[in-house]
Amino acid sequence: MVDDYLSDREQEEALRNWWRENWPWIVGGVVLGLALLGGWRYWNSYQEQRAAAAAGMYEHVRSALEKKDIAEATKSLDSLAAKFDKSAYTQQGRLLIAKAEVDAGKYDEALVQLRAVAEKAKDKELADIAQLRIARVLLQQGKHDDALNQLKPDALGVFSAPAREIRGDALVAKGDAEGARAEYAAALSGDNAAIDRNLIELKLQDVGGGSSNSNAGTPTPPMQTSVTKP
Repeated sequence: MVDDYLSDREQEEALRNWWRENWPWIVGGVVLGLALLGGWRYWNSYQEQRAAAAAGMYEHVRSALEKKDIAEATKSLDSLAAKFDKSAYTQQGRLLIAKAEVDAGKYDEALVQLRAVAEKAKDKELADIAQLRIARVLLQQGKHDDALNQLKPDALGVFSAPAREIRGDALVAKGDAEGARAEYAAALSGDNAAIDRNLIELKLQDVGGGSSNSNAGTPTPPMQTSVTKP
């Protein structure tokens, strides 16, 4: 190596020259690294503080609903949404309030909350759950066509089977037994844990379909079920 042929003095001089030429880059790199590390720590701390604040405000919503105070829960949710509109805590709060409003027969108010979740949730599963619940509320209101238009099963992933079931319910309400049979059969065609298969089997039989465990198009004999129809 070249260094082997240099004297100690010459090596020291070469090192000093190298340092004079490169120190700005070295120092700059160290400063930048420290700044990035500090910024990363600050960002993590900031995110943790925001999450803690959102969680605390969500607890106010939940606590008010436990007391059956929808007005107070809604007020707390408004405060939560004002600061953390797209937070998962806000969406969960909206779902809770929507359920309470449905239980109280306030369907229009529930739809406002559910549509906000469907529009703003970053988590696709939360948004899809909101879509399903919107359709169920529309069914409660007798808006069967709106419920059908609300759900696009192929776009709902793991919730496609529940969507098919709701569409079947809407078609039954419209008097379309053939369409309902197709939807219930589609809901049962896969192995989806998000549905009550026994219930959908009964719904399918009620509209003239056969059990999914029997040959297609062959009605299930009445004696195979112990359920007594009204």
